Amino acid sequence: MREIALKHTTGAVSPACAWARTFEALPSRVGDARRFLASILNDSSLTGDALICLSEIATNAVLHSNSGQPHGAFTVRVSLDKSTLRVEVEDQGGPWVHGHHNDGQSGRGLLIVSQLATTWDISGDGTTSRTVWFEMTHP
Repeated sequence: MREIALKHTTGAVSPACAWARTFEALPSRVGDARRFLASILNDSSLTGDALICLSEIATNAVLHSNSGQPHGAFTVRVSLDKSTLRVEVEDQGGPWVHGHHNDGQSGRGLLIVSQLATTWDISGDGTTSRTVWFEMTHP
């Protein structure tokens, strides 16, 4: 696990804080990523839903991207201002494609994210990296 990079930025509208941490792409590290986000959110009203969304996209990075190869990693970035939480998970790209699997056990992660988050998307070329992000508006 790499060290936290903590940055405080001041924007024209409101101050925002940002954090990032890189994790080994192992299933056991998804829990570490959740604890990292939970420590930032400190039991805010968004914590429960944000942890579920992060868990889904970090698990996808571990299971469905090149990050899951030996020595792979994924990075979680969090930004927070007075009205919006943004969480990004960057993986190492690869053949992963999102969609619905009908095996009854998996394939619903991004559907869950779409229901809990205000907005979400996937960016990057998918060849060398991919970033799945979501935003939530807080009161």
